[in-house]
Amino acid sequence: MSLMQRISTFLRSPKGQQMVDRGRRELAKPGTQQKLRGLAAKFQNRR
Repeated sequence: MSLMQRISTFLRSPKGQQMVDRGRRELAKPGTQQKLRGLAAKFQNRR
């Protein structure tokens, strides 16, 4: 089984769905969004 198949199987499992939901809740937080924007800006400035 390839890595992508194992990942997609995991994401369809109940535990995978819990992780996806948790990630979505974290991304909805303004503080997390601000950190990600700062990280993206830092990487853009390196180029």
